[in-house]
Amino acid sequence: MIVVANRLPFVLKQNENGTLSRQSSAGGLVTAMAPIVCDSDGIWVGWAAIPIEPGQEIPEGNPDSSIPGERLKRSQIRPVNIDVDVFDEYYNGCCNTAFWPMFHSMPDRAVFKRENWKSYSLVNRQFAEETARAVSSCDTTKPLLVWIHDYHLTLVPGHLRQMADEGGLRRFKIAFFLHIPFPSWDIFRLFPWDDEILIGMLGCDLIGFHVEGYAENFLECCQKRLGLVVDRERKLVQHDGRTVVVQAFPIGVPFKQFEEMAKCADAETVDPSLKLVLGVDRLDYTKGIIHRVRGFEKLLDTYPEHRESVVLLQVAVPSRTDVQEYQELKDELDREIGRINGRFSTTRWSPIRYIYRFMKQEELCAFYRDASVALVTPIRDGMNLVAKEFVACQMKEPGVLILSPFTGAGETMHEALLVNPLEETGLADTIHRALTMPLDERELRMSALRRRERTYDVHKWVQSFLCATGTVENDDRDSHLESLTIEHFEKWLACYVDDSSKLVLLLDYDGTLAPIAQHPDEAHLPKDTRSVLEHLTEMPDVYVAVISGRSISNVKAMVGISGITYAGNHGLDIEHPDGTTFIHPDQAKFKTLIGGLKMELERDVCKEGAWVENKGVILTYHYRNVQMDKRLALTDQATAIILQHGFRPCKGHCAIEARPPIHWDKGRACIHVLRTTFGVDWSERVRIIYVGDDATDEDAMQALCGMAVTFRVTNSSNVVTAASHRLNNTRCVYMLLQWVEQYFEKRNLRCRKFSRPTISPIADLIDAGSL
Repeated sequence: MIVVANRLPFVLKQNENGTLSRQSSAGGLVTAMAPIVCDSDGIWVGWAAIPIEPGQEIPEGNPDSSIPGERLKRSQIRPVNIDVDVFDEYYNGCCNTAFWPMFHSMPDRAVFKRENWKSYSLVNRQFAEETARAVSSCDTTKPLLVWIHDYHLTLVPGHLRQMADEGGLRRFKIAFFLHIPFPSWDIFRLFPWDDEILIGMLGCDLIGFHVEGYAENFLECCQKRLGLVVDRERKLVQHDGRTVVVQAFPIGVPFKQFEEMAKCADAETVDPSLKLVLGVDRLDYTKGIIHRVRGFEKLLDTYPEHRESVVLLQVAVPSRTDVQEYQELKDELDREIGRINGRFSTTRWSPIRYIYRFMKQEELCAFYRDASVALVTPIRDGMNLVAKEFVACQMKEPGVLILSPFTGAGETMHEALLVNPLEETGLADTIHRALTMPLDERELRMSALRRRERTYDVHKWVQSFLCATGTVENDDRDSHLESLTIEHFEKWLACYVDDSSKLVLLLDYDGTLAPIAQHPDEAHLPKDTRSVLEHLTEMPDVYVAVISGRSISNVKAMVGISGITYAGNHGLDIEHPDGTTFIHPDQAKFKTLIGGLKMELERDVCKEGAWVENKGVILTYHYRNVQMDKRLALTDQATAIILQHGFRPCKGHCAIEARPPIHWDKGRACIHVLRTTFGVDWSERVRIIYVGDDATDEDAMQALCGMAVTFRVTNSSNVVTAASHRLNNTRCVYMLLQWVEQYFEKRNLRCRKFSRPTISPIADLIDAGSL
């Protein structure tokens, strides 16, 4: 196994003599994963926390240590060195200020900056590259799993999949687990780079979440944002010719370890005459700490019998102390606790004890053990292991767990008292109920909680996740999810294409109607696709336009069907069935420059099988036949030449187009065709379907967004698209055209059935033979 996490399983410290030393770090992930990495002779990829200078070596592990992270050998550690400024933009700028609030459904707190996203993307690529090197170093006789963790690294699976496909890496499986919530579609769609996150995660074979609700949110986003075929019942996504499995794996804690620490902890932590109500949290706005202390104040107001007999101990672990928002949260918490203590304190009692510092697990376990009530009331939390740690440490007279339903734990720990943390009166009533709950009820609830958490501990979580990875074969093309069928188009389009409007089909050619070929002249339209297109052009309520990057004469020759509007050179030339044409007026001045550009490209970069296609006002540099290791140098040089001649380089399928700098593209061409054919109110009169496979088709998809149903033909996991849906190949496009054909045949039949012509009385007499 290769574990890929934001941090290494220990902290590196710089010694005065220039050497490095390890400092162990606690945490459920390290506790669960480090022993497996040790036993499988695996590798841990993570950020080193400090720059590792050339010549510095990570200290060798101690095989006799009882701490899992300490046992890892030097050869099992792959540190990722990240520039300090880049790391700040990646971690503080993107992870903490964009991902964290968005994934916790608090978009008003999110800050989106493109430079932070670029650093996030860069760091994710660095992690992927280091992981690829780790894959190459592993024993090829053993099966290999790469397990990537958390929201810091959502793009790594996609990068790694691409590297494996292009670099010929050995076969291996990729899995991902998200340790925080995954938001609903309405929230997630606000993330400016939501599609890239989804595509990155879908590079996996298996994606794990804490609870079913997060998995369902992810599936909905894949369906609505990427247009993928999703089986929500079995939680499967069809993507890139693979079936991605999406499952819920509720994480546990190392139950026995916490139990032992609670047994060995100090005898008493608070005055035995007081009942201890305990809150343990990182100081974060998602944890609901302000609402918690106000709820405790409401308790003292409403139930004064608890004064001088109950104390709230709030442990707040410092977090992101350099971020102003967190500083302001601490200031507010300090003021609230001071106000409440000032209001209720007596000479011998203060209602709230507040600890603001990092606390060792052994010390925490003593508080867990002695607490009468644990208040775990975040506004939003992925799982919340504090609730489970409290249960594991309840070795004495049982206490009561009060839990927010907005946590992952709230969906599984049914014996806890659930309370909305935002409703302070309800919180006060629930604390009162917990404090006055009879012993037999407390024993019953805690016994059930302990039994479940002992069974489903962190080791069970790892085991269940690893079992699930065994159900997915990396190269399995026999999908677990049924292939695309006509019924899918019925679901997507039947409500959009109504019984009165005309339908406009706007279709790309290469890679959409015809499969991509080694040479453009070999990209022939399949017979069955030609047949259905011919039938569609004969239907009065269907209008067909083919909008291609080819020259207009070439695309007309390749399709060869009358009654179609043809647009060539991405819409710079348009010809309608009635013979009317449109030629963009700015073309003429660039045609004179094409000759010089073509000559220089052919002279300098038409090597190793590369060649240039002349489309009149556009040139295309094709490099499909160039070997992989020689492509980058040639394409970089070709791009530079195109720019020198004043043209715009635009990437296509193993090609670079040299396009004139005219403010025109397939999107503007589509609008022109629709406006000139159907009038200025075209959007109210017609329904539109656009289908394309290339980056140039994205211009049309964006221009028609909200006014059309759009399809991107792609089987790549790295394509970002504005399309409503995705289709794997040209056969799926044929299926789409079949659905349109069948739909309009049925519609015409319905219209004939329900619009019988009126017959005059004279005609009735003639029919009756009366005249």
